[in-house]
This record gives sequence, structure tokens and C-alpha cells, in this order.
Amino acid sequence: MGQAFLRADTPCVEESEVAESTTPATAPTYEGMENIPRPNIRSPFWSAGAP
Repeated sequence: MGQAFLRADTPCVEESEVAESTTPATAPTYEGMENIPRPNIRSPFWSAGAP
């Protein structure tokens, strides 16, 4: 076993405008909500709760 070290450099970024989508949403848009709600799908594997 050992330790790993990672360093990443990124260039400076500038905010840019993003055009509105040209296709309709395929799921509810939840008007008035800032964040998209989490899906309510339960999976035996991912929802097991065991480490």
C-alpha cells in the first residue's frame, strides 16, 4: 500500500451564455424548484445499506 498524489491545473475560465434547450423536457420540470429532485427508484444493490 502507498499514498497517491494528484495535482491538476486548469486554465482560467470565463462564464458564457448558454442557449435554452430546443427540445421539450421528457420528465416533469418541477416549476419553481431550483434543484432537480432525486429519483425515487430503489435498487437492491445500490440501496442495500451495507458497506
